[in-house]
Amino acid sequence: MARIGRSELDVFPLSLGGNVFGWTADEEQSFAVLDAYAAAGGDFIDTADSYGGGGGSETIVGRWLKRRGRSDDIVVATKVGAHPELKGLAPATIARGADDSLRRLDTDRIDLYYTHFDDLDQPVEEIVTALDKLVTAGKVRTLGASNISPERLAASLDFAEREGLARYEIVQPHYNLVERATYEGALADLVAERGLSAAPYFALAAGFLTGKYRPGAAVDSVRANRAAQYLEDGRALRALAVLDEVAAAHGAEPASVALAWLRSRPTVVAPIASARTTDQLPALIAGATLTLTGEELDALTAASA
Repeated sequence: MARIGRSELDVFPLSLGGNVFGWTADEEQSFAVLDAYAAAGGDFIDTADSYGGGGGSETIVGRWLKRRGRSDDIVVATKVGAHPELKGLAPATIARGADDSLRRLDTDRIDLYYTHFDDLDQPVEEIVTALDKLVTAGKVRTLGASNISPERLAASLDFAEREGLARYEIVQPHYNLVERATYEGALADLVAERGLSAAPYFALAAGFLTGKYRPGAAVDSVRANRAAQYLEDGRALRALAVLDEVAAAHGAEPASVALAWLRSRPTVVAPIASARTTDQLPALIAGATLTLTGEELDALTAASA
């Protein structure tokens, strides 16, 4: 288990992405994946008010939790700001978004609440104050920020600490073995300095790091076009070659190795990866426990630099 920032939340070191629920996975498929994830020890589910056509994913997660009969052993993260009918981070939008998510999740408290995308039209003081009100009201336990710049994150943290308000404890950046520049550097340094954690999304580069996308191979997936872009990137192909070597040495899937590398990075508490079917889940779960040697980590890091 890993601790999120300075919060009280300890989570499984792999977060199950709920972006496919209500999109490429119907409710029955989603329930099967959620059941298998929980049975394997997983307890950290990531969703958003915009997933599944604008709330469909949250609704499925809420129904699954109700059917399961308990939710106190599951940490559910959701987000505000990108719902088709509720965009941005104006204080009224944040307040309404939280209430809507609580209703769809069929719960009285959100464990982890992210701002989905920063809203530069809103001063950080207004955003942080609106979020603190949710924590004070008992509607939210812990706060996080996805897709935020180092400058806005620092300003948000400074204001929260100066005013004694709830602060962000985790960031959710686009970060994986072949997409490093967005997070590494100023943002990662700030997260480390201020005692936050990171839960990277697109941890498997839209499926590219599963190894199923190869030159000349046709893959039937809604993410095929996004993943295929890496086939024209020499650095990504070099990283994939080393990924194959390390996976072979461990008798593991490339996806497991890619997640293990990401888990080893400073500040990363739990990469986020999604599974449309239960067949896709074992490689993800294995990535939560696989330990790579220092030499293997260095080789992967060098290949993708």
